[in-house]
Amino acid sequence: MKKRTLLSMAMVATMALATFTGCGGSREGAATTDTAAETTEEAETTEASAEESFPGFEDGATIGVSLPWLGTQNWKEAEEMFTAQLEEAGYKPIVQAADQKVTQQQQQIESMIENGAKVIVVGPVDGSQLGAVLEQAKEAGVYVIGYDRLLENTSGVDGVVQFGSVKTGELQAQALLQGLEEKKGEAPYNIELFGGGPADPNAPNFFTGAMSVLQPKIDDGTLVVVSGQTDFTQCATVDWDNAKAQSRMDSLLAGNYSDKEIDGVLSPNDGIARAIITSCENAGQEIPVVSGLDAENESVEWVWSGRQYSTVAKPTNDLVAKTIEIIDSLKAGNGMPATDVEVDNGVKNVRVYELPPVVVTKDNAKEVFANDPSRLELLK
Repeated sequence: MKKRTLLSMAMVATMALATFTGCGGSREGAATTDTAAETTEEAETTEASAEESFPGFEDGATIGVSLPWLGTQNWKEAEEMFTAQLEEAGYKPIVQAADQKVTQQQQQIESMIENGAKVIVVGPVDGSQLGAVLEQAKEAGVYVIGYDRLLENTSGVDGVVQFGSVKTGELQAQALLQGLEEKKGEAPYNIELFGGGPADPNAPNFFTGAMSVLQPKIDDGTLVVVSGQTDFTQCATVDWDNAKAQSRMDSLLAGNYSDKEIDGVLSPNDGIARAIITSCENAGQEIPVVSGLDAENESVEWVWSGRQYSTVAKPTNDLVAKTIEIIDSLKAGNGMPATDVEVDNGVKNVRVYELPPVVVTKDNAKEVFANDPSRLELLK
C-alpha cells in the first residue's frame, strides 16, 4: 500500500487515548496514542507511517458516473452500459453527462457526493480542472476512478481505466503508412496532421505516439507535410469538434493543394476522419488515406466500403467491465487491484489499468468484430 502523510494533531495531556479519522469518512489511516505521556513528535512519526486503508461498502451502494458528453458513439455506449451493468451487479447507478462543460461536471460530482456515492467514475471534460471537487470526494471517503482519461493535478483519484493512449497513436500512424503504401504508390506522400481536443489529456498522447512513427518518415522525405503544420498546438481540434476539423481541412486544401494531390491524413478519431474525407470530396480531391479511432458504426461502414482506410477499436464494453471489476474489489475491501503502470498526474503517481487498442482495416474487420454482433452486421 502507498503511505499518506496524515494531518498533525496536538496531543492533549489529560487524555489517555486519542483517535482521529479524516472528515466525512475519509479513507486516511488512523493513528492512536498509548499514553498521555506520548510526545507530539512520537505521534507525528506514528501518523506519518500510517498506511492508506480501503474500507469496503455495503450491497446496493450508490455509484456515480460522470461522463464528459454524449456526442460520440463511445460515450453514448458508456452511458447505456454503465447504467445496465451497474444495476446488474447490484449497485444503484447515477449516470450523468456534462455536455462538455467543466462547471456542469463539477456540480454533478458534488451532487453525487451529497447523494452518498461510494465510488465516482469520472470521464473528465478537462482532466486538469476537477481538482477541488475531487479533493472533496476524497475527504468524504469516496473512491474516484478516472474513466478513459487521466485526472490531472489532484490527489483525489485512486486509479484510471483506459486504453493505451500513446499506443493508440502509434497504431493510427502505422495504419496511415500501411495505407499509403497500399493505395498511393511510391513515396513521397503529401499528408496533413490532425489532433484531438487539447483539454483531453489523451489527445496529446495520441499525437505523440503517432509522431514517434511519422517523424522519422518526415525527416527522410518519405512524408511531406505540405502545410508545414506539425506541432500539436497547430493540429489540435478544439472540443473534438467535427465542424472545426472540416473547416481547417477546407483551409488547408485551399491554401496548399490547388495544384497538388493530398495522399493521406492523420485523424485522431472517426468523426474528424469523416469530416476530413467530406472536405476532400467537396474539393474534388481523390479520397486520401485517413486514420480514425473508436470504431463508430458509420466509420466501420466507411472502412468496409473503402472510404476510410482505418479506425482503432477501443471496445466500450471492455472498459466498462474493467471499471466495474475495480468497483467490486473496492466494495469487498480489497482496495485497488495491482497494476504495472503508473502515471504522474502532476501531484501523485496514479495507478493506470490499460487495455490494448486494436487497429481495424477492411482486411481484419470481420476478425476484430467477430464477437460484436452489431458491428459485424455492418460488414455486408
